Amino acid sequence: MLQFSFKHIINKVRGGMVSPMALNEMGILGMNARNINYIARYNDREKFPIVDDKLNTKRAAKRAGIPVPELIAAFETPASRKRVMEVIDPLWKFVIKPARGSGGKGILVIAGRDGDKYKKISGSEVEALDILRHVNNIHSGLYSLGGKPDRVMVEALVDFDPVFQDYSFEGVPDIRVIVFRGFPVMAMLRCSTHSSDGKANLHQGAVGVGIDLATGKSCHAVQRGLRIQHHPDTKMSFGELKVPGWYDLVRLAASCYEMTGLGYLGCDIVLDRERGPLLLEANARPGLAIQVANGVGLRQRLRFIEGLDEEMLEKGVDERVAYSMREFAAEKTL
Repeated sequence: MLQFSFKHIINKVRGGMVSPMALNEMGILGMNARNINYIARYNDREKFPIVDDKLNTKRAAKRAGIPVPELIAAFETPASRKRVMEVIDPLWKFVIKPARGSGGKGILVIAGRDGDKYKKISGSEVEALDILRHVNNIHSGLYSLGGKPDRVMVEALVDFDPVFQDYSFEGVPDIRVIVFRGFPVMAMLRCSTHSSDGKANLHQGAVGVGIDLATGKSCHAVQRGLRIQHHPDTKMSFGELKVPGWYDLVRLAASCYEMTGLGYLGCDIVLDRERGPLLLEANARPGLAIQVANGVGLRQRLRFIEGLDEEMLEKGVDERVAYSMREFAAEKTL
């Protein structure tokens, strides 16, 4: 199956711009095509609340047997926020996040304590009043989709696998997997940097590392759209990176198809030192930067899955994962 690598994209550039025709030839999926041909066609809007609300996602995942970070408490009304300090008082590490936040906004990660001070993962400190103010902002809808009043979640901080400690700076890396009709089609590791303020958000300066679906090995890395070889802060080479327990991680992502009922979705997964892969969240409108991270367009892979017969589309999770690993291996895209 023909795919186009990062080298093809570079060769198509003329005067710093790439024409729509060239992008189409390279198999790059654009936002309009994603919205019309895949999100609108394959995602039933009635199922959006399952993924648009992280608390709903967590509850659905637990019913489906999909592992998630431990939920310590949820505060669903403004009045309940009075209990926040009571809940976090005995905790050394925890995460506070909005249930309906997007793009990593509103997530407060506390990695330690120093008396009455709470230490963020970046090393800076906040006080109880700062945390209460943050909780109030979440409830008021400051970070939620559409600015609607939101619910507050307190989660256990993931003890991320040490294999990534030199590939991420001041933050927890995660793996994004795009799943189409139950088939994993593309994956990337998102590594936080100093410039991204410890957040695994590519638009804020995090590094996107394309991951070979067949092996879990890195095949390409970019920061702010430019290809790089080493992490900008730790100087670690991405050439040796390999995600441990790769099959189980991809299988978890593929299982989210049954859990959500969505035909086109992105699954964000973290690797815990003890528990292995955990589902952080699922997204009915995953961004397209994963194509840049991999140096490969999504369109051909999606069309390939659309061309499968009904018998193949009805296969179980393990068969779908094996098929994707075989058909979308990195050596087939070079």
